[in-house]
Amino acid sequence: MTVAGLDIGGTKIEVQIFDEDWNEVARNRCATPEGYEDLVGDIASQIRWATEEAGGLDAIGVGTAGLVNPRTGLALTANLPATDHPLPADIEKAIGRPITFVNDCRALALSEAVFGAGRGRRTVMGLIIGTGIGGGIAIDGALIPGPTATGGEFGHFAAPAQLVAKHSLPVVQCGCGRMGCIETYVAGPGLERLAKHLTGQSLTAPEIADRRHVVMAEVWSLWCELAAEMLHTLTLTVDPDVIVFGGGLSKVPGVIDDLTAAAASSQIPGFAPAQLVLAQGGDSSGARGAAYAAWTEQQDG
Repeated sequence: MTVAGLDIGGTKIEVQIFDEDWNEVARNRCATPEGYEDLVGDIASQIRWATEEAGGLDAIGVGTAGLVNPRTGLALTANLPATDHPLPADIEKAIGRPITFVNDCRALALSEAVFGAGRGRRTVMGLIIGTGIGGGIAIDGALIPGPTATGGEFGHFAAPAQLVAKHSLPVVQCGCGRMGCIETYVAGPGLERLAKHLTGQSLTAPEIADRRHVVMAEVWSLWCELAAEMLHTLTLTVDPDVIVFGGGLSKVPGVIDDLTAAAASSQIPGFAPAQLVLAQGGDSSGARGAAYAAWTEQQDG
C-alpha cells in the first residue's frame, strides 16, 4: 500500500507519501499560486510527482481549508483562489482519477485520533485555533460524515452573550458573513481585536502571548474565558474523551493549563471539563489525515 496526502494552504501546496505502516517516505512542496487555473495545475503536478516517486498510488487524499458544498460541488474558502469553483472535480479531471477531498482541520483531527494524541480513545475532537478556528470529530477512528459538510466549523458558534455584554465587546462581521462568531474573538486576529479593545494597543497575537503574564494579563484572561465557553459548548454537544488542540495559538507555552483552568470555571458546577491535550503530529498531521481518509474510503468501497 502506498498512499499520498496533500495539505493545501494559503502559502504552500505540500504532498506527502506514506507506506503501509503510515511512515512518511517522501514529500514535495511548491508555493500556492494566485489564480485558480494555476492552483489546479500545481495540485495536479504535485500528485503526478508523488505517483512517479512512489511507482503508483493506491489512494490520494486532498486536505484544504474551507468547505465544498455537497449540493453544488463548489468550494468556499478564504485563503485560496477557489471560491465558487468545483475544485475537487477539476483536480480529478486534471489527473484522470478520483480523489478524496477533506477539510484540513478534519484531516488533522482524524490523524490525531488514529496516530497522535487521541490514539486509543473512542471519541476524539480536534480543535485548531490559528488565523481561524476549525476542527473535527472522530469516533472509533473515523470522521463523522454529514449532509452539509459543515460539521467541525466550531469557529462559527455564536460568541457568549454574557461575556460580550460584560466587556462591551464589539460585534463584528465574520469572514463567513455572519455577525458575532466566536472566531472573531478567539482566533489570532480576534485576540488582536481584544487587545485593541481593552488596551488601545495594536499588537500581533504572538506579541500579546509574549506579554500575557504582564501588561496583557487582562487580555489573555478574557481570551481564555471566551475559548473556555467554546470548549464548554463542545463538551455539552459531544462529550469527547479528549480534545486535541492544534494551530498557532496551541504553541503558546502553558496554554493547556490556562485553558483547562478557565474551562473548569465554565463547566456546569461539579462536573469536570473535557481533557485538553496538544496535537502530536506536527506539520504531517494534515497530509497524513487526508491520506488516511482516502485509504479508508477506498477500503469501504
